[in-house]
Amino acid sequence: MFTFLLVVHAIIAALLVAVILMQKSEGGGLTTGGSPSGLMSARGAANFLTRATAILATLFVVMSITLAVLAATHGGGTIDTSRIAVPAQTAPAQGTAPATQPATAPVAPADNSAVPLAK
Repeated sequence: MFTFLLVVHAIIAALLVAVILMQKSEGGGLTTGGSPSGLMSARGAANFLTRATAILATLFVVMSITLAVLAATHGGGTIDTSRIAVPAQTAPAQGTAPATQPATAPVAPADNSAVPLAK
C-alpha cells in the first residue's frame, strides 16, 4: 500500500511540475508586481491550467501528509540484527612479527623559534 501511494505521489509531483511549466509567465514575480489581469481576475481564475495547478498542489500536500502518517505509524521501528554477518577474527600466522606503530614526526617547538620567516 505504501509503495503504491509513493508511486502515485511521484506521478502527482511530475504532473504538477509539467502543469506549472506549461503556464504562461504573468511577468513581475518578485520584481515588478505583475499585471491586473492575473490570478484574481475572472479570466485568470477560470483558466484550466490555474485550476489544474491548484488541484494538483492540494493532492500533493494531502498525499505528503498521508505518506508521513503511514511512515510514522507503520514504519517497523525495529531492525533485525540476527542476519548480520560478523567477520571472524583470525590469529596472525606463526613466525610473523606483530604490526608496529609508525614513527611520529618530531614536534616543532611551541615558540616557533626554529621556523624561518618567509621574505
